[in-house]
Amino acid sequence: MPHVDLPKSGQPHVVVQPANEQKIADVDPDLIIDLYKAHGAILFRGFGIDVVDFGGFSKQFCSTSVVNESPGRAPVDPAANVHTVDRGTTAFALHPELSREPWKPDVAFFGCLAAPSRGGQTVICDGVAMVHHMPEALRRLMEPRRLLYIKPTWPSLLKYWLGTSNPTDAQIAAPPPQCPYFFRRYPDTGIVRVFTRPALHKPMFIDAPAFGNFLLFARFNHGRPDHPVLDDGHPMPESWLQAIKATGDRLSVEIGWRPGDVLMLDNTRFLHGRTEIIDPGERLILTYFGYLNFAIPNPEEPVNPIWRREDFEPPLRPDHPRYQELPGD
Repeated sequence: MPHVDLPKSGQPHVVVQPANEQKIADVDPDLIIDLYKAHGAILFRGFGIDVVDFGGFSKQFCSTSVVNESPGRAPVDPAANVHTVDRGTTAFALHPELSREPWKPDVAFFGCLAAPSRGGQTVICDGVAMVHHMPEALRRLMEPRRLLYIKPTWPSLLKYWLGTSNPTDAQIAAPPPQCPYFFRRYPDTGIVRVFTRPALHKPMFIDAPAFGNFLLFARFNHGRPDHPVLDDGHPMPESWLQAIKATGDRLSVEIGWRPGDVLMLDNTRFLHGRTEIIDPGERLILTYFGYLNFAIPNPEEPVNPIWRREDFEPPLRPDHPRYQELPGD
């Protein structure tokens, strides 16, 4: 039985360390699932994982996984869908992984192969605690609201979801039931794809509202207050964003990485970010983003969506850097 240190003030996550276990795979998975459901964040420390250990440990809890197609991530074990984090150096605002898409994963795994001596710490924050501690007036304003994610399309994406790269108005108006978007055609912008989620949502394993979306990352990393927008089409007011950020900053906790650490986050409950990276050559963090084999699927998802049936890689934009890396034309 491993040593288990439950969350406490200043530590929103469980810490699991070996007792008689030799490897992380020796820890009882039922114990891990119980801790995960109850607390949403677990740091495994002292097990000395490598790439194979990390991939095998992550996959035992997941039926399928998803590729984060954003540039800057390098494959480490592509067959197991293990990649690095973004290899830039900027600090990242709080966000759940891939919350900009309708296939936001259930769980995010991070594994440390090389720890930075300074800077580059992963930051975590409980989205349920954020709602509890945000100003009451703001919480009441947000509770009935929804967010709209409005994004462009391109021919191969339309073909992937609608079966044709040049859909008719009738096809745009009635996408297949397993398509996660609805579509609109506009004279100036062409066809856009849209999905919507509550501004405050219910996580998978706790009956309480949580904050967890792309708002803070879009505003404070991309400088975009207009993605997502509120359900009336207007950007979220700057005063709301600043109050949410202030609440998250107060509640955030840094994970001081040690080589061999693994962090398991409920991506429907916890947000994560990072501090500025001082020396990127010191830091090597692995990632795996998956869909749990004990999941309670989000009722806002399509029924039996493709990402819960098979490992999923979304269609890439024609100008995606990955195409520039391919040999030939």
